[in-house]
Amino acid sequence: MTRFARLAGFGALAAGLLALGAGPAAAAGKLTLYCSPQIEWCNLMVESFEKETGIKVAMTRKSSGETFAQIKAEASNPKGDVWWGGTGDPHLQAAEEGLTEVYVSPMRNQLHDWALSQAKAAGDKTIGIYAGALGFGYNKDLLAKAGLPEPKCWADLTKPAFKGHVQMANPNSSGTAYTTLATIIQIMGEDKGFDFMKALHKNINQYTKSGSAPIKAAARGETTVGIVFLHDAVTQVVSGFPVVPVAPCEGTGYEIGSMSIIKGARNLEEAQKFYDFALRADVQELAVQAKAYQVMSNKAAKPAKESPDLNSIKLIDYDFVKYGSSDERKRLLAKWDSDVKPLPQ
Repeated sequence: MTRFARLAGFGALAAGLLALGAGPAAAAGKLTLYCSPQIEWCNLMVESFEKETGIKVAMTRKSSGETFAQIKAEASNPKGDVWWGGTGDPHLQAAEEGLTEVYVSPMRNQLHDWALSQAKAAGDKTIGIYAGALGFGYNKDLLAKAGLPEPKCWADLTKPAFKGHVQMANPNSSGTAYTTLATIIQIMGEDKGFDFMKALHKNINQYTKSGSAPIKAAARGETTVGIVFLHDAVTQVVSGFPVVPVAPCEGTGYEIGSMSIIKGARNLEEAQKFYDFALRADVQELAVQAKAYQVMSNKAAKPAKESPDLNSIKLIDYDFVKYGSSDERKRLLAKWDSDVKPLPQ
């Protein structure tokens, strides 16, 4: 073999090794993900991202309020990299308190305006990944058994006949429940809104930690009514449970589920890769496999046929800036804790 041939052979071998190194194994790193939607969707996102990139993901699933509290507690020594999903208000609060990083994704031009408005409100420290309307769902079998009328409005849930039949999450731990509190105040005004929350309290059988727990309890026959985002009620319907979703007649608020990179992320490059990955249309369409029926933020992502039609729901002009501020959230939660939670039931 000539020297040239030997060199050529060595070059080919080196090129082959470099080519092998260019695959997912070379990109392999690690990522710590804090995930707030349902666990099935969290798991699917992790599996898909790991398979595509080779990056190993350590994922923790907690509600929006719990995740916000954890990120705040870890601020001096951040352990998470990305917070994916959950109601937008605590993401805005995290941005305001300097707990998350600015990142402008190259995927932004593919997103709906409402997703970009969330980014603008947070100074590009978060972005919208899905939207969903607030409402409630009821178990029609339990409703009939108890001889209760069909609830169609928020006001119906405060009627004496529904005592012990309604479940919602605690707004201190749940983004869904905080959105409920903020929605009622925006519809009724603060004084009447808190009067409503006090009347509702008399009918609550349990305040759960997670926002989706009440509708899961209704599906299992453990409560008649669960206050929840409508897409979570649809999940139970599609799963075969006797649940009826309701968009309240007075109007209702909505969430812009969001995503943020945690300030001081130890794996910033991997975090940015996940961020871009999560904004792709094909990735957002994975939601249907997890029976998640939110409206996705990428314009090209096709919604499931079962997803609630936001255009047919009476949505209020939800003030994300005001109710997503840290001071307003603290004030309203303190008032709920002092004026509503301790009352007898």
